[in-house]
Amino acid sequence: MSLETEEGNKAKSGSSGRYLLALIPLIVFACIAFAVGKVMYDQEVHGTDISAIPSALIGTKAPTLALAPLEGSNLPALTDDAIRGKLTLVNVFASWCLPCREEHPVLKDLAKDGRLNIVAINYKDTGENALRFLGELGNPYSAIGIDPNGSAAIDWGVYGIPESYLVAPDGTILYKQVGPFTATSLKEGLYPAIEKALR
Repeated sequence: MSLETEEGNKAKSGSSGRYLLALIPLIVFACIAFAVGKVMYDQEVHGTDISAIPSALIGTKAPTLALAPLEGSNLPALTDDAIRGKLTLVNVFASWCLPCREEHPVLKDLAKDGRLNIVAINYKDTGENALRFLGELGNPYSAIGIDPNGSAAIDWGVYGIPESYLVAPDGTILYKQVGPFTATSLKEGLYPAIEKALR
């Protein structure tokens, strides 16, 4: 084989490699565009809730609760006794969480339903700020436990706050809400779960 032929083959393979390298961003973009398009299609056509994140804990026993009380709230600590034998909504909140502030009036309305016990895990917050939050917005909770380092939230599989878990009187997790409650999530998620639990 001549030197010229060798150099020609090297040049061809080099330019082919450059073309393939140039195609990689295009392929990645196409994959991302397809995934986003599918999510949007599912949401629009099938009504899929893209904020719904499944929980491996649904249908299992709730993690143990043994959290210290929020000092100054005049409420008991959040322990297993605070939820045992009651249909309970465990809400994870913090004073620094803007969606928690938006959700709070909904929790106050839910607290008026005598069938439902509402308790809270105060997540990575200071006592002073949590008390100020409750002082401004009202207190729907029958017990509050503090979780300053987030370890209880990890046990409960919290993705981000606010999050809420409906727990049956026997301690089984029945329903999980990621993000603040909305009219749709109440109507299609929480209310049916409550009715089913009370049957």
